[in-house]
Amino acid sequence: MSRQDLKLFFLGLVGTLLIGSGAWMVVDLLQSPGHRETTPPPVVVAPEAATKTAPPVDSARKDVEDAIASAPEIARFFDRLRLTLPTDYEAAIAALAARRSGGAVDSPDYDLSQAVKTLRQSRGALAAKADSAALGRVFEAQLAVLKALGAVNTRLCVDFLYGGASEAFLKFSAENRALVSDLAIAGLDAILDGKEKNIARTTPTESDFQMFETSLRQNGVGADEIGALLDGKTPDPPIPDDRMCAAGKTYLETLRQMPEDVRGRIEALAVDLMARS
Repeated sequence: MSRQDLKLFFLGLVGTLLIGSGAWMVVDLLQSPGHRETTPPPVVVAPEAATKTAPPVDSARKDVEDAIASAPEIARFFDRLRLTLPTDYEAAIAALAARRSGGAVDSPDYDLSQAVKTLRQSRGALAAKADSAALGRVFEAQLAVLKALGAVNTRLCVDFLYGGASEAFLKFSAENRALVSDLAIAGLDAILDGKEKNIARTTPTESDFQMFETSLRQNGVGADEIGALLDGKTPDPPIPDDRMCAAGKTYLETLRQMPEDVRGRIEALAVDLMARS
């Protein structure tokens, strides 16, 4: 594998983490075991009891839609999904209703995570074909969450950067639904824009990577942090949380400062690999 291939792989990996578990998919982490304190786990019932306790599908669908409506920030995403991609909306609600009719007890946060995850898998690659403004909003939304996390706890910031889950991180997410919804909507809007504009981009070149790395250095990111972000290296000893959190924020801020064509190629690669992961 050539150095450029490695760069493509690791930058795509970081992009997947940053956008996948960050910008769009922070809500995916709400499914982890640590979420049980805020979202009760699915209720498991014996087969003979299921028919007595599980609601019918129509009732379960109403339960899903009522739960979503009870969380206005989350309802923003579902309303936009219903208006723009009604088939995807119906599929998402039907899947969530099927879980409830089987006895599961889910929160609006879980409902959002599942809808976003399904949308990413079915249509996420379209976001890579969006224009630079729509792609940029995905990364800007991710940066907003990263900054908010860094202000609370740099450990949470690093967890988010690398897709880790913790009860403290999940608590933050549940308490910041507006930010989570902004992330989800940014991803949806990029999909819609890509579907309409279908912009074709080449993969980033070695020159693109070199320009990006040089800019990171000029913006104060050290060699260890660059190695972790661009080459997938694990430094020994580990980088302190405050430095890694700051490097993650600078990574996104620097990317935003790149020439539009370079930025578009890098962002599109990350989004495309995320959709295929």
